[in-house]
Amino acid sequence: MQNDNEHIKPASNMRDGFRAHNIVINFFGQIIPLIVGVFAIPFVIRGLGVESFGILSFAWMFLGYFTIFDLGLGRATTKFISEELNKGATKDLRSLFWTSCWMNLFLGFIGGIIIASMASFLAENVFRIPQGLISAARTTFFILAASCPVVLVSTAFRGTLEAAQRFEYVNTVAAVASSLNFLLPMAGFFMGFDIRGIILLLMISRLCSALAYLFLCFKVFPILREGVSIEGKRIRQLLKYGGWVSVSNVVQPILSYLDRFFIGSMISIAAVAYYTAPFEIVTRLSILPTSLTMILFPVFSSVDSGARENLASLYFRSLKFLLILIVPLIAVLVLFAGDILQLWLGSRFSEISTVVFQILAAGVLMNSLAQVPFALIQGFGHPDIAAKFHLLELLLYIPLMWLLVMHMGIVGGAIAWTIRVSLDSLLLFVASGKFMNFRTFLDNGLKRGITLVVFLMCTLLSSLLFPMTIVAKAVITSAVLIVFSLTSWRFVLDAKERELIISAYCHIASTIRGVK
Repeated sequence: MQNDNEHIKPASNMRDGFRAHNIVINFFGQIIPLIVGVFAIPFVIRGLGVESFGILSFAWMFLGYFTIFDLGLGRATTKFISEELNKGATKDLRSLFWTSCWMNLFLGFIGGIIIASMASFLAENVFRIPQGLISAARTTFFILAASCPVVLVSTAFRGTLEAAQRFEYVNTVAAVASSLNFLLPMAGFFMGFDIRGIILLLMISRLCSALAYLFLCFKVFPILREGVSIEGKRIRQLLKYGGWVSVSNVVQPILSYLDRFFIGSMISIAAVAYYTAPFEIVTRLSILPTSLTMILFPVFSSVDSGARENLASLYFRSLKFLLILIVPLIAVLVLFAGDILQLWLGSRFSEISTVVFQILAAGVLMNSLAQVPFALIQGFGHPDIAAKFHLLELLLYIPLMWLLVMHMGIVGGAIAWTIRVSLDSLLLFVASGKFMNFRTFLDNGLKRGITLVVFLMCTLLSSLLFPMTIVAKAVITSAVLIVFSLTSWRFVLDAKERELIISAYCHIASTIRGVK
């Protein structure tokens, strides 16, 4: 029989998960769907029409929201398998894996029944859907209900691969599945499908990605093929940790999608499209923090309490990398928001959605930075902290969103979302101070990094005060970014961090040469 440890990294490597090639793999796994989405969304909107695209936006929303039913089991699976691998053990992997899978599958069926029972009510009474599209919307909700078990069991498969730090497998499947979210609607339109046929294509795509994840789990851990093993103690272990994670899983998607829900029910389904198009693109900047925190969570989870103080450098280094990467992108998006929408979706979207685009970009900056303390807190075994914050935010967010959408439309929705993620970021950073020694903050260049990015934002965004052509803005922006990059390299990054970046560049170059 094949050695069960053949594909398993030793414990010493588990603590070295912050490696250049993992970051690069995660980044490309996230950016490919972004590029596909930028290309495909204009065709989808023109082909389906604004109202049908609004229904498709709700389908994407529900597919992301299905994690409310998994009771935190996907995150718990990653944590406990990470701990087992850190010990160099494999004997409990099979029971952890299969117990999580069957629990997710069961909860998925329950979730699907709930959604199916609400399909008519959602289509006819909750959202302002044109009369001619109500039947299509109702069928869409039934198809989404059927896909719920598939989506949930996939979280257990993916969590297992992330615990093993096999990000090349995770991102290959995720990149294809996420890209198909945009390509299948475009293909369905060209084949003459209506919105119902397109949603069915998306469901088939999710099933294929789940099977791919399962096959890769068997490849990484051959012991899983020895048979299904479900243990009562594993159920209790997963639920104990996953209980508070599930609170976040229930509340966080509400926080993420409440804006579109209020806009669709209070304004129109067309307004959802004008809001969702810029939202889908600007929030894809989360590829950078996601690429990082996919690595950080299993690393934080696998380190015992005696070694936690050694992670302070990793924590603050991660924040510094995000700052110098995210802030320039955000500043450029805010500065060129109207031009981007004009070129991408036309003058109508530019006229209506530019301010929304700019406000959401500011919120994405705060939300991106919050991913590091969030991974730390959950990895250290305290999911209750983030869950309590999410409950507090929900109580404040619902009336704020209702008030601002009613008085300011989709711009109000963007403002409410940005206020909420900024509050979330502040709370998580304060809570992370319980685990981190903030004296490291003053010693590793993060303070200089904050000073530099503030200067960058003030310099670039001051351009908004003066009328100028897009060419003039591009020249000024390029000059400022060159100065920013050189200054960051010399005064913000230390020798180890520069070595990490060079290593990442060499990995990208070798990958490109290998493709050629």
